[in-house]
Amino acid sequence: MSATEAFVAHRNLLFTVAYEMLGSAADAEDVLQETWLRWSGVDLGTVHDQRAYLVRITTRQALTRLRTLGRRKESYVGSWLPEPLLTSPDVAEDVELADSVSMAMMLVLETLTPTERAVFVLRDVFDFDYDEIAEAVEKTPAAVRQIAHRARGHVAARRPRGPVSAADAKGALDAFQRAVETGDLQGLLDVLAPDVVLVGDGGGIKQAVLRPVMGADRVARVLASGLGRVADVITVEPVHVNGFPALLLRLNGEVDSIVAVRIDDGLVTGLYAVRNPEKLSHIDRETTLVNR
Repeated sequence: MSATEAFVAHRNLLFTVAYEMLGSAADAEDVLQETWLRWSGVDLGTVHDQRAYLVRITTRQALTRLRTLGRRKESYVGSWLPEPLLTSPDVAEDVELADSVSMAMMLVLETLTPTERAVFVLRDVFDFDYDEIAEAVEKTPAAVRQIAHRARGHVAARRPRGPVSAADAKGALDAFQRAVETGDLQGLLDVLAPDVVLVGDGGGIKQAVLRPVMGADRVARVLASGLGRVADVITVEPVHVNGFPALLLRLNGEVDSIVAVRIDDGLVTGLYAVRNPEKLSHIDRETTLVNR
């Protein structure tokens, strides 16, 4: 297989690896460009496994960018949320892939160090062996095993308490949609957990809650206040974002925000509203995500 054919064949995998490491489609695309530049200069006669070699390049480029992103996030205005991706319903059928790219899980991955995140993603999401991961992160296989164990424990303590079904997510979002369209938030209150958290990301460009809002009553009041001002000019469209049902809100016909949810034990424990227009550029087309 030529260099171009190999890159094209594995491009969706490489994008998914980079996106899960970075939480940004724009940065993942930049990493893929850098991967191609390096890959096009490789002597293919020395490459035994083209897929593993490409993933190694992508991982190293993503690690470099992830450390830069960490510094950038320190000066970010308000809360930072991952860039939502419009995905096909097929992604939801791959339970492991959908779970790994859900907004809730992407936020959990944000709490890992760059190397921990790379190791966890490559091992637990993409099932690479420890020797391959060691090559990618420039550690020994023994060190990678320790990092994987530490990262796995860290994630397990923070991930949703049970499997999130698409039906549960849709039920919660149906209640949210009814609240938006009718102004009656009681239906939404019925599916909000007492300790629900609302996180908004406007990036300093669009108005959003600057700090997480906690508690069902407070979250409901904030939503009622915000939606009440625009209810007559806002439309709500059910979509699939990062493998799960979500809502696309349009204001006067223009994309305004994406709302995704986290479900624990059948109740909404997290509402994630992305309004930063720089993070909504991929919402006009489906992104193909794969884990193999």
